[in-house]
Amino acid sequence: MNLHRCSWANPANPKYIAYHDEEWGLPCHDELRLFEMLNLEGAQAGLSWETILNKRDNYRAAFDQWDARKIAAYGPDKVAELLANPGIVRNRLKVAAAISNAQAYLRLLDEGGSLDSLLWDYVGGKPLVNIVAKQGDRPAKTELSDRISKDLAKRGFKFVGSTIIYAYMQGIGMVNDHDQACFRHAECCQP
Repeated sequence: MNLHRCSWANPANPKYIAYHDEEWGLPCHDELRLFEMLNLEGAQAGLSWETILNKRDNYRAAFDQWDARKIAAYGPDKVAELLANPGIVRNRLKVAAAISNAQAYLRLLDEGGSLDSLLWDYVGGKPLVNIVAKQGDRPAKTELSDRISKDLAKRGFKFVGSTIIYAYMQGIGMVNDHDQACFRHAECCQP
């Protein structure tokens, strides 16, 4: 069976196809995955998502399976270890951002919040559905991603610019930007 997929899904990379088919655009409410994806989208800044996706398992191992409590406590020795790890993007600002994000995330939890409620409240708990006939129909950012970006930055999160946040919204299913002809489009319209 020949499935129609979004034009960006690289058919030569099985990880990319699996990501498209099983994750991208599917509404996510799992706190651990929301935290992981926020950090991975930030790590992707200036790079391709495929690069980060290919390193995702390395990131999980390097960042203690995205345990925010452990990450928030990283000191200079752990930072040096991360910056020497060829399995991740060795960028000092991005590593520091993951630590800041863990600290901001823990503050959010301590205040009785969660990424799930914070993010999904912006869309009333239901994914926004865009009409995407071709690649150019997907925006890079929106007024909503601008607002969420500002909110996260105010809370101390780093590498959360509007373009990064829009890609994050796509990845976690807050917005369904699957091509209309893509077999995943209708499935990802459900909350």
